Amino acid sequence: MTRKIQSINPFTGEVMREYNLLSTKKISEEITLSRNVFPAWKSTPVEERASHVKRLAVQLRAENRTYAELMTREMGKPIRESLAEIEKCAWLCDYYADAAPKFLETEYVKTEALESYVTFEPLGIVLAIMPWNFPFWQAFRFGIPAICAGNVIVLKHASNVPTCALAIEAAFGKAGFPDHVFSTLLIDAKSALKLIDQDKVDAVSLTGSNKAGEEVGAHAGAGIKKLVLELGGSDPFIVLDDADVEKACRMAVNARMINAGQSCIAAKRFIIHEKIADEFKNIFSGSLKELKIGDPMDESTDIGPLARPDILASLNEQLRDAREKGAEVIQTENSFSQGLFFMPCAVYNPTKEMKVLTEEVFGPVAPVIIVKDEDEAVRIANDTEYGLGASIWCRNIERATRLAARLEAGTIAINDMVKSDPRLPFGGVKKSGIGRELSHYGLKEFVNIKSVIVRE
Repeated sequence: MTRKIQSINPFTGEVMREYNLLSTKKISEEITLSRNVFPAWKSTPVEERASHVKRLAVQLRAENRTYAELMTREMGKPIRESLAEIEKCAWLCDYYADAAPKFLETEYVKTEALESYVTFEPLGIVLAIMPWNFPFWQAFRFGIPAICAGNVIVLKHASNVPTCALAIEAAFGKAGFPDHVFSTLLIDAKSALKLIDQDKVDAVSLTGSNKAGEEVGAHAGAGIKKLVLELGGSDPFIVLDDADVEKACRMAVNARMINAGQSCIAAKRFIIHEKIADEFKNIFSGSLKELKIGDPMDESTDIGPLARPDILASLNEQLRDAREKGAEVIQTENSFSQGLFFMPCAVYNPTKEMKVLTEEVFGPVAPVIIVKDEDEAVRIANDTEYGLGASIWCRNIERATRLAARLEAGTIAINDMVKSDPRLPFGGVKKSGIGRELSHYGLKEFVNIKSVIVRE
């Protein structure tokens, strides 16, 4: 019996298309094709590899509307955000097309030997296991640096965005990449793990849940395979007593509500100094009510539907738990008869036993915690198993910088929201992941850093 996956529009509920999952035989054939193309791609000068990436940026911009509408229909992201995501992928391509040759230059080191140097050589086939929430960006963020380094990629994308996954592969083809330098495999999680276990891939990158990270990490570890994990987050958004509260509130809404809150680096805990707590509450709650919720294909929509029914069910349970345990919840009524909508809300005075604090909340819910001073803010911010990002709002930059040094996270944004940038490394500590993406650090995650010592 052929196994299938479906592409379902979360706004209309329409099943747009069904796809057959690849058979074991077909998976093996595809991996062989990727393996066969690797030696030639590895030997291609980095400048030529970079020129392919530059053409990919052109291709993305040429069909940006097509790609954006595909994303919006398949997982519900508002069309404005989808267009921005495609442009960010093109920017990433531009960046690495320019920077990769320099990043991969041989590094000469003065030692007692006649000559000592370090080279950066690709590992082979890298398996990418990617999530649905940023369907293009997540795949590009990992894939472009790895391909620039000379690796070839096989993508196992999330099962609810198969059309996006195939469109990404097609974009590489339209940009002139050799076949099978980037391949999409429509496979399930079990088949992906078999690729690791059967030694058919040389390294793995996963962006996803902590449960998925633990499972993939165990299989990769058993095979001694290079691994990068970008997992969950519970990012604190700290607003101190000397902050520009109005500006902080405007950014707080964006930081929590982008992609309907379905983001690992979304602000997930708002830690507010008691001196400005009332002002923050008034502005923040009012701003939430101004958001336009509706058809994600409408250019004016701020919040679209959630991507899957199970996410909606989880949010409803987390909010029920908060209400039952005494939190104050401010939320507008849901007036939609169709679509997987969850109305944005703020949860004031949550306690440590509530699910909105003990679990990762993957949706437009904003728990607001009041603190007496910055020491309490730091203690609460660090009181989590996650360490992906954090925001600090404070007019005194020296004070904010001191605070940043005390926070346990991979990225600290001062007077801004946390977001990834191709020029800076991205990743977390604690249970938010292992390794880094982006910058030269990300490019060098999937290379053999080879030392060569020459003596007469």
